[in-house]
Amino acid sequence: MVRRLNIEGDGQGDMAGHGGEHRAVFVYQIDSYHHWQAHLDRADIEYGQFGENFTVDGLSDSEVCIGDRYRIGSAVFEVTQPRVTCYRVGIRMNEPQMAALLVAHDRPGFYLRVLEEGEVEAGLEIVREARGPEGMTIAEVNALLYKPGHPADRLEKALRIPELSAGWHSSFKALLERIQSSGITSGNPGLAPSAGPPPAWTGFRPLRVFDKKRESESVTSLVLEPTDGRPLAPGLPGQFIVLRLHPTPNAPTLLRSYSISGEPGGARYRISVKRNPDGVAGAYIRDGVQIGDILDVTAPRGSFVLQPGSGPVVLLSAGIGATPVLAMLHALAAVMSPREVWWIHGAHDGGEHPFAEEVRACLAALPHSHRHILYSSPGSKDRLAVDFDAPGRVSLPLLQELGVPRDADFYLCGPPAFMTDLMPSLAAWGVAANRIHSEMFGAGPALTPGIAAAPLKQPHLPTGAAGTGPLVSFARSGVNVPWGAAYQSILELAEACDVPVRWSCRTGVCHNCETALIAGAVGYQPYPVEPPAEGNVLICCSKPQGDIVIDL
Repeated sequence: MVRRLNIEGDGQGDMAGHGGEHRAVFVYQIDSYHHWQAHLDRADIEYGQFGENFTVDGLSDSEVCIGDRYRIGSAVFEVTQPRVTCYRVGIRMNEPQMAALLVAHDRPGFYLRVLEEGEVEAGLEIVREARGPEGMTIAEVNALLYKPGHPADRLEKALRIPELSAGWHSSFKALLERIQSSGITSGNPGLAPSAGPPPAWTGFRPLRVFDKKRESESVTSLVLEPTDGRPLAPGLPGQFIVLRLHPTPNAPTLLRSYSISGEPGGARYRISVKRNPDGVAGAYIRDGVQIGDILDVTAPRGSFVLQPGSGPVVLLSAGIGATPVLAMLHALAAVMSPREVWWIHGAHDGGEHPFAEEVRACLAALPHSHRHILYSSPGSKDRLAVDFDAPGRVSLPLLQELGVPRDADFYLCGPPAFMTDLMPSLAAWGVAANRIHSEMFGAGPALTPGIAAAPLKQPHLPTGAAGTGPLVSFARSGVNVPWGAAYQSILELAEACDVPVRWSCRTGVCHNCETALIAGAVGYQPYPVEPPAEGNVLICCSKPQGDIVIDL
């Protein structure tokens, strides 16, 4: 039985890359199996090895078009996009270059959405009922994104196809906007999520600590101002800065990223830092940094920012995750936004509830605001209906009970457990993916869909002798390592330190890796399409040429 989002019994390991309305069914062709058996000189390739739901006779990628409609049995399907290849197909095939080969040979396979649910079985005839508009084949659309050369007229043609999935549409739109605004055709902004606008300055700039304030039992705020009288570039609400700290003359340099928690666009930056029991940087900021001290600071950066619009906004946070969404709340309050704004926050108790009065003041300036505070372990002095609204934690049933609108833009920030519980719940509730915006504090878990869970290791210095090269700082994991000749890439160094990486592609044809494919006399190799922006991107096939901050 084929349902709208999936086939019954299809156990998908990676629900981020497969499944859903536009990727309900993956199709691969018998002819492509024959091609790979010959090209790789292998007889051990069996149907289903590429992870497809339907192995089909016919429907080649050079003939099937985006928007084609097919009837199989009692179900009707529509072609939405090529398959996004990734490193996992290389693992499954025991061929490291397999993801690149699928693109190079124009044989990615494709996805179907389900227009009419129904029953299917092997042996049924596939009947085309309609041809897709614009007549762009799977192979052509795939090459338009992944291969060199992105003609503007072909991008415009692809963008006119209403059946094209939202992810591919946004990728082609990013490519076309880049060409139209700058005329640049090199690089590929369509292959990676936006990293936000470029920083206002490169490297670090000295800023003076203008003020210091205790916000809660564990949270301390620093207000930073210029030392040279030049105004600071305004950060977008939700962005962060990176600090370079020197706790003691002989201790390693620490680099940490902290969200701007004050009103964006002011003459100063405010950050708010929680001291964890074993946190070196948090302890130094609370006990060591004093008013008047000079700190090295980067310009604001990051893509977790408040989006323009007129619809409802839901700001969801837990613990110190309140800081970036607090900046968003300040931005909305500063213009007395008429948007419906929900502030929903979870804290341990009143002693660990920073910014309470500040939030009340911001909400009072908004004509359509709502507030709900939860304490997971209220103290004896915490007053129900005054300091907090209910015991417990933020959850989807709570949002439904409160009447939070499902068509709102949701902004989430908090510890890993908060994020991993809430984000899938919102998606399952039917919130559109482009309306769920998130930022996780600290190092999140590695993305290993379909692989059995393993105990999470704490990031650490690598074993063996220290390197003598440039300093590589994993800012969120708190690991600072001199580069050594033993590593072939920054990715290998991250793995040696047990730094969890969200993307670990070695072939460079995945939407989540800022690499692209180029043809060469000796085959296809990945290369960085943009220079690494300090602090927010990992080019996994690069070696560092100078000090680099990696914000994982």
